[in-house]
Amino acid sequence: VQLQASGGGLVQDGGSLRLSCAASGRTSNLYQMGWFRQTPGKEREFVSGLTWSGSMTLLADSVKGRFIISRDIAKNTLYLQMNSLKPADTAVYYCAGKRRFRPSDLAVEQTYDYWGQGTLVTVSS
Repeated sequence: VQLQASGGGLVQDGGSLRLSCAASGRTSNLYQMGWFRQTPGKEREFVSGLTWSGSMTLLADSVKGRFIISRDIAKNTLYLQMNSLKPADTAVYYCAGKRRFRPSDLAVEQTYDYWGQGTLVTVSS
């Protein structure tokens, strides 16, 4: 499975962006997908995740009420709608996928099998 993230860019404080992650290859192997982010000098952190069936979604507390995760099954694409962006949201955002269905592990980075290349989001104050 290959993952291609896109949609990052420069936006002002309070603005919005939508990230996309297109999956290709053996997409039937995907049961869960998620978004993580990383800033220089910090560990990668969980942002949001979902089961590909749509039965469960999860958001980090820091983005609840502002970010929305969704997917388009027909397009094999994962999205992250980011609203009310803050400078603290500035990071490289990565999409990830996993072969196993285990909702309890949605936020656990080490359980993901596939990773996209990352897309940079910069929020200016």
